[in-house]
Amino acid sequence: MAESPHNISINQKPYVLTEILKDTPDVDVFRYKAQDGSTLSFDPGMFVMLTYVDKSTNEKITRAFSIASAPNSETIDFFIHMVHGRLTSKLEDAKVGDVYYMTGPYGQFRFIPSQDKKVLFIAGGTGLAPFMSMLKEIDAQKSGTDIVLLYSVRFPNEIIRKTELEDLRRRLGMNMVVTVTRPQENDGWTGEKGHIDSNMVAKYVKDLNDRTVYICGPLEFVKAMKNALTALNVDQSKVKADVWG
Repeated sequence: MAESPHNISINQKPYVLTEILKDTPDVDVFRYKAQDGSTLSFDPGMFVMLTYVDKSTNEKITRAFSIASAPNSETIDFFIHMVHGRLTSKLEDAKVGDVYYMTGPYGQFRFIPSQDKKVLFIAGGTGLAPFMSMLKEIDAQKSGTDIVLLYSVRFPNEIIRKTELEDLRRRLGMNMVVTVTRPQENDGWTGEKGHIDSNMVAKYVKDLNDRTVYICGPLEFVKAMKNALTALNVDQSKVKADVWG
C-alpha cells in the first residue's frame, strides 16, 4: 500500500488512513497520519486538498476538505458527508492502511486566538469542521476566548462529534446553541428549532458588535447568514466566511 502511484507531483505528501469513524448517519470522520510521521502546521480554519488515486486506472480525484483536528496534532481529521460524489463514492470502499495524498494547508479562513478575544461561530452541517479545529486550539492555548457557537443540523442525530463537542463546551465555557431545522414528532429534541436567522442571532448574541463572526457551510447557508447579519447592522469587515457548493 505504501508504494507511490505514478504521476503524483512532488509537492503532494502521502498520508495513511488510520481510522474511519461512523459518526452520524451521513457523516464519517476520516483520520489520517503522515506516512513520514510528521505533523502539519496550520492555522485553525484552513483546508487541504485530498487526492485519491485509483490503483486500477491511475485516475486522480482531488477535493478540498477543512481540517477538523488541532494544528500540529498527530492526525488529520476530516468530516466527510458521504453523498456518493466522485470522491465520496471511492471513500465508501476505503480501508484503513490506504494511502492518500495531501497538499496544503490553504485558505484565508484563519483563526488566531490572540487576535480575536470574542467570537461568534456559525456552522451548518459539516461546516462544523474548521470550528472543531478552532475550539481545540483555543483549548490547547488556554486563550480564554469568549465563544458563542450557533450550529444548524437537519435532525438531532446529525450533530457531528456530539460527545466531544459537549466536552469542549464545558471546558471552554462556550455558549453553544444547536438548532434542528427538520424536527420530527417523537425525536426527543427539546432544543432550538428552525433555521438560524436574525432573530435567533439577536436572541443568543447580545453583544454581537463586539464579536468577530466566522461562518462555514454550504453556499446558500452562508448567504442566508450574511443576510441575517446585514439585517442586524453587523460591520461586514468583522465577518469571515468559508463556503462550498
